[in-house]
Amino acid sequence: VQLQASGGGLVQAGGSLRLSCEASGRTFNSYSLGWFRRHSGKEREFVAAISSSGGSSDYADSVKGRFTVSRDNAKNMVHLQMSTLKTEDTAHYYCAASNAPTTDLLRVGLANYWGQGTLVTVSS
Repeated sequence: VQLQASGGGLVQAGGSLRLSCEASGRTFNSYSLGWFRRHSGKEREFVAAISSSGGSSDYADSVKGRFTVSRDNAKNMVHLQMSTLKTEDTAHYYCAASNAPTTDLLRVGLANYWGQGTLVTVSS
């Protein structure tokens, strides 16, 4: 089982970036999917998650209104559209999957699978 994140890069403050994560090795249609990030020298933190059906999503207060999480179950993928980026959004971003259909477990950092990080750097 592998979660492969992509889409990180360098962007100016106020800009946008879209992260993608492709899951392979099994079907994740019954899993909730989400994104976390780790700022340099800090603990990993929850960013966003989406339920298995895609019908509900959850966001950290720091990104609410700026980030949108979505999923494509046909392609086994989850995306994170990031807009109005701030320098404090600079971090390594990780995708994750939980075998719970709702986002509750991901919200508290509990996941069954983790992807490798992709670096997002927001310049001022």
